[in-house]
Amino acid sequence: MKQFGAEVRWERAGQAFLDGRYSRAHDWRFDGGLRLRASSSPLSVPVPLSDPQALDPEEALVAAASSCHMLFFLALAARAGYTVDSYQDSAVAYLGQDADGRDAITRIELRPAIVFGAPTPTPAALAGLHHAAHARCYVANSLKADVIVLEAH
Repeated sequence: MKQFGAEVRWERAGQAFLDGRYSRAHDWRFDGGLRLRASSSPLSVPVPLSDPQALDPEEALVAAASSCHMLFFLALAARAGYTVDSYQDSAVAYLGQDADGRDAITRIELRPAIVFGAPTPTPAALAGLHHAAHARCYVANSLKADVIVLEAH
């Protein structure tokens, strides 16, 4: 079994705590030395208790779903003989209530804009690549939310 890890670290640093007025900013650390500043979303916890410059978990989730889909798509396109010159996705996650009435990311929309070299896949071949990428994406396979791929406009 493969394992993937991240270290999440928060410190009170002398702030009040019991009144709920503490900073939600914290650090994410990954193998290879990458460190990201993270925080709750200002949509969930108002500034200054959230850091609007930091990455929030909801943004990280939608980025992970988009990135996972893209990486499988690129591999499948190459295997099928299609050269991808660029791939850009403006993905969006939607927070709503799940079937149990709990707040949850209930939908993720991927909106990839892909530029191909020659040859260019037919619309049916492109849809097939997206379908296969989605079926293989570990992140999408792990989520209860619908992950939808929309045509880029």
